[in-house]
Amino acid sequence: MRFNKIILCILCSFFMVNLIPLKTYATINVSAEKAILIDQSSGRILYKKNHEDQTLIASITKIMTAIIAIESGKLHEKTTISSNAIKTEGSSIYLKENDRLSIQDLTYGLMLRSGNDAAIAIAEHIGGSEEGFVLLMNEKAEWLGMEDTSFANPHGLDEENHFSSAYDMALLTQYAMKNDIFKKIFSTKTYKSQSIEYPWINKNKLLTRLYESSTGGKTGYTKAAGRTLISTAEKNGQSLIAVTINAPDDWNDHIYLFEWGFTNYKKQKIPEKNKFRIHIRESNEVIEGEIKDSLLVPLTENESENISTKIILSPHYKDKQIIGTKKFYIDEEFIAKLPIYKISEKKERKSFFELFNTTIDLFLGDQNG
Repeated sequence: MRFNKIILCILCSFFMVNLIPLKTYATINVSAEKAILIDQSSGRILYKKNHEDQTLIASITKIMTAIIAIESGKLHEKTTISSNAIKTEGSSIYLKENDRLSIQDLTYGLMLRSGNDAAIAIAEHIGGSEEGFVLLMNEKAEWLGMEDTSFANPHGLDEENHFSSAYDMALLTQYAMKNDIFKKIFSTKTYKSQSIEYPWINKNKLLTRLYESSTGGKTGYTKAAGRTLISTAEKNGQSLIAVTINAPDDWNDHIYLFEWGFTNYKKQKIPEKNKFRIHIRESNEVIEGEIKDSLLVPLTENESENISTKIILSPHYKDKQIIGTKKFYIDEEFIAKLPIYKISEKKERKSFFELFNTTIDLFLGDQNG
């Protein structure tokens, strides 16, 4: 009996330690070799660790494969599975040669079960070949500003020219989460296609059972890359994105990152809707600009008092509707930006009496001639 009480006390102590609020931590440490936590709406970096290092990324690659498949507009097209697809090494949804599946089914298999065979099948249908699809992946990466990224395949198996960074993958996920179809697939726990005999269950344990604030994610693993994970979470209207690479304890890393972020950063509105004049020293010119939006940015309790701003004009401001950008900083760290719009010139409205006199003049003609 006494032994049982001792065990009970130990278990209670364990659970109490794990229930201590994360706000007691001034900083956070993760097992990951490389990691980042960003605010989904503003893109502000809340935590970073070797976040710009180029590295192997394994199956989190498939986020790029999925968003290209979705944006192709071909989700409801069916494709015939090739022998090349079924021979792909690694994780699989066990396709058979000459199976006929929709790109939508394959995309669910890609994201929930991390099917490398699904990745090749999607690539061959959308890009005409694996090589053609990889070209699309790299074009998209360049367009998104993923400067530390190179794709060599659609599934993430290790190759010399296949790498990215935690920051670039967060940037990609931030973009993908603006797509409603991607969000739906990303957050799906189970999926049953008419073309398969059993449902696919998402490998992301944060979503399926570990973390109730989870809104989606993509797992990855190779021996060289280690455990890689991208996940999203939402609490009290605030959405965050976490990326960890080579993380032995990735599930807990992400929970700690999210809870730390939600505890220490709260969305605050920066009211910036206004009109103002910008003096250009070089030409001694004054132009009028307008900010039409307000900004929601995650800030700690004291940061709202330390925000500084810079106005950056576009080199071609005379020919553009958006003439520049207002950037926001905290202690010289960039946190967000808003576009500055040109104020359209408006013709001065004449008064009623001016319009009346003009009408009389037109009717009577020039009386002085």
